[in-house]
Amino acid sequence: MHAAGVIDEIGSVDDGNTQTDSLALERQRGITIKSAVVSFVIGDVTVNLIDTPGHPDFIAEVERVLNVLDGAVLVISAVEGVQAQTRVLMRTLQRLRIPTLIFVNKIDRGGAQDEHVLRNITETLTPYVVPMGSAHGLGGRDAGFTPYGAADGAFTAAMADLLARHDDAILAAYVDDETPVAYGRLRDELAAQTGRALVHPVFFGSAITGAGVDALISGITELLPAGEGDADGPVSGTVFKVERGPAGEKVAYVRMFSGTVRTRDRLRFHGDDGRDDEWKVTSVRVFDRGSAVPRASVAAGEIGQLWGLADVRIGDAVGLPRTASEAHHFAPPTLETVVVPRHPGEKGALHVALAQLAEQDPLINLRQDDIRQELFLSLYGEVQKEVIQQTLTTDFDIDVDFRETTTICVERPIGTGSAVELLGKAPNPFLATVGLRVDPAAPGSGVRFGLDVKVESIPLYVYKAVEEFRAALEETVRETLRQGLRGWQVIDCTVTLTQCGYTSPETTAKDFRLLTPLVLMSALKRAGTVVCEPIHRFHLEVPADTVGAIAPVLARLRAVPRATATRGPACTLDGDIPADRVHDLQQRLRGLTHGEGVMESVFDHYEPIRGPVPVRRRTDHNPLSREEYLLHVRRRV
Repeated sequence: MHAAGVIDEIGSVDDGNTQTDSLALERQRGITIKSAVVSFVIGDVTVNLIDTPGHPDFIAEVERVLNVLDGAVLVISAVEGVQAQTRVLMRTLQRLRIPTLIFVNKIDRGGAQDEHVLRNITETLTPYVVPMGSAHGLGGRDAGFTPYGAADGAFTAAMADLLARHDDAILAAYVDDETPVAYGRLRDELAAQTGRALVHPVFFGSAITGAGVDALISGITELLPAGEGDADGPVSGTVFKVERGPAGEKVAYVRMFSGTVRTRDRLRFHGDDGRDDEWKVTSVRVFDRGSAVPRASVAAGEIGQLWGLADVRIGDAVGLPRTASEAHHFAPPTLETVVVPRHPGEKGALHVALAQLAEQDPLINLRQDDIRQELFLSLYGEVQKEVIQQTLTTDFDIDVDFRETTTICVERPIGTGSAVELLGKAPNPFLATVGLRVDPAAPGSGVRFGLDVKVESIPLYVYKAVEEFRAALEETVRETLRQGLRGWQVIDCTVTLTQCGYTSPETTAKDFRLLTPLVLMSALKRAGTVVCEPIHRFHLEVPADTVGAIAPVLARLRAVPRATATRGPACTLDGDIPADRVHDLQQRLRGLTHGEGVMESVFDHYEPIRGPVPVRRRTDHNPLSREEYLLHVRRRV
């Protein structure tokens, strides 16, 4: 931003005066907590930069922007190198085929390394990297970066060798020494393969001193593909962030892919849960040269803020929906806690405040136990919990305490189960027939819903189309599966509608919505479930002479070492550990290694629990108990 002329002084995360870390908490803690948007111009290219957090507790902020990116710059420290979070991010960028440049930052800091970090990148992230220059003066304020050019034979040879792996024409020319590949063609092919996320150029530099930043800027404009969109085409955009304005109104951050949205337009937006609403846009701001400025419209290729969309949510499609993508790119939170106001009279205000925070971060999964009047939040870590506590104090003037953090388990079906309730036959009290089958699915596949019924059995006088009927039932199925046989969310299964019936004109959408949970829980009981706990993959770097003391501690914490390697006086251990034991290991590591041990951990998978199975208190209307469920339904009606 400084090099582009948007700001006059370079900010510092440590000093709390960066442009995109505008929250008081971000400045206080020296970390990015919320994603922020700035826009600047490089030549004839407009760059919309979305700055996201690097701390693993705030991975949800990264997840929300992935579907709106044309490219990414993955920042790695020249001192700390590739960390667990870096590997998670890179795997996701590769899976989504998002063109990615790598910037190795902090070459001016003591302990900075270039060759070691580059080797670290190729071994742990991807072998398809192209160093775009050389770093010099590492560890000092004079550290710099010199880009390679056509005259650097080793660079052009290495680039040709890498590009030839994905291009037969370059391979043929590369093999034929008599006709070397022209440098211009290599650069064009580098841009093409970078744009297809096949290779990843690597730059070195320092954000503080500005070393290497000009080369990175050139790389962004030359190597990352520019977004394409017709401002005169049909309106299509995605909401990737929602916040509240000064008066408490919702503000939607939208990346426009096509068309133009103007003030006073009536805008349709669509949610993954089947919502299809229309609201009038009352105000527009567009990010331009460092800030959001009032405009009459926001067009394709731009990022804007929209007012007036009262029920908008993160992930909503504005106008014409784009191709559906994965609902979640990263693992869900694995921790849960109960939030309690210090003043009992503030329970209502606390619920309102947490509901607003859940708008900005849906993954905190606000739940309320109506019987005990308790509020539950899902978390990624202790830092996130501390930030929520401070936010409630500073922004909402509510002081809260948290009960002990517990682990969030999940349930997986272990067999196939079916159930049906027929219209007009006891004990079915609703004017509908619903039959469902539950089948286990592959780990990581999530919940899938399908129809195996004839179209004529669907009440199309109630629903506009079969797709609307399917979406409505799927929403009810997913909501019901948030709490399985033992209260945990059910994952990795396929639910199929096998029977459907109605009586015209009495049957309504409510009949299907209220009957489905009873049938689904009956089918799930017949299928059976197993409770699984989250498992983290850990990486330890410790002095070799401390391994003997660490091994029994790992055993007591139910950690399972998978690989061990010793290099001189240092030893690395990789393995699996239950999520609820990670904090204990981190606390003990310092004493066990005389302060020299380093630990990284990241969620990896779920495993069935051995021993006593934990049960989570239900906060729904308990469709496992027909009597209790119908009592709640009748009261609500």
